[in-house]
Amino acid sequence: MPRQTFPRDRFDDLPRVAGRVGAHRAENPRMRAGVVLLWAIVATIVLIGVGIFGSLIASGRVTLFPSPTPTAEPTAEIVPVVDTSYTVLILNATDEQGLATQMKDTLLSNGWAEQNVTAGGAGGTFETTTVYYASEDAYPAALGLAEIVGATEVQFDPDYPLPGTAATQLTVVLGTGQLSTPAPTP
Repeated sequence: MPRQTFPRDRFDDLPRVAGRVGAHRAENPRMRAGVVLLWAIVATIVLIGVGIFGSLIASGRVTLFPSPTPTAEPTAEIVPVVDTSYTVLILNATDEQGLATQMKDTLLSNGWAEQNVTAGGAGGTFETTTVYYASEDAYPAALGLAEIVGATEVQFDPDYPLPGTAATQLTVVLGTGQLSTPAPTP
């Protein structure tokens, strides 16, 4: 390649020193092709990555600040309690006579006072033996009573304390599953 010649100017009169004289005439520094290629590859990879990430955000597949997922709080296990301070009404909802009285004797032998246990008939039949309680705080006592009488269900029902009775009353409805002898088949 032939050397370029430039018209004479005031910088030509300066003494020659090693290094650069007159920036307007300096040759362009040569960049190495490998460095340029490396920078081009890095820039391409970065731009592709940003484009993919941006499209994932735009499409809703990636959330930058996700809201925390609510976790279910563990419910405390309620331990059955035998509380003899509750009054108990036992209703026989079977065709077998005397079953409510037998259950009353069972409760008396488990610590209930005679005046706190009443036995009677339900006036109809019921399939499963159930303990009903009228206030939420009576649930552990209802569970304890259900274990004693062999009830398969415990249910909340605010209508069960009959008018004039305390809210601390538990009601046991003896069902046909409570029969001591199997029912005759028709």
